[in-house]
Amino acid sequence: MNMTGFPFATTDWSTVPRETKSAEAGAVQWRTQQFGDIRVRMVDYSPGYVSDHWCEKGHVLFCLAGELHTELADGRTFTLTPGMSYQVADHAEPHRSTAPRGATLFIVD
Repeated sequence: MNMTGFPFATTDWSTVPRETKSAEAGAVQWRTQQFGDIRVRMVDYSPGYVSDHWCEKGHVLFCLAGELHTELADGRTFTLTPGMSYQVADHAEPHRSTAPRGATLFIVD
C-alpha cells in the first residue's frame, strides 16, 4: 500500500452518506471515503447478513462491534469479534462473510 497524494484530514463518519450494497441475505451499508488509491470504509452488516459473492480484493478489516464470520475458499473459517482484525492481500485467498448477529467494521483497501 502506497499512501501518497493526500493531506492530513479527519473524518466524522456520522456525516458520510450510507450506500446500501447487495447481499444474498440481510443488508450491508457502506460509508466510504476515497484517498487517492486508498478506500476507507465504515461498514454495517445487519443481523442475518450473507455475502452474495467470493471476494478476491485485499483488505485490512477491524471489527468494532458484533461478530463477522469469514470463510476462505479452501474451507477454513474465522470469526472476528470486537477488537480483532484480519488482513489479506489482493488475489491471495478468496473469502466471503456472514454476520449472523450483525457487525460493524472499519475497512481499508
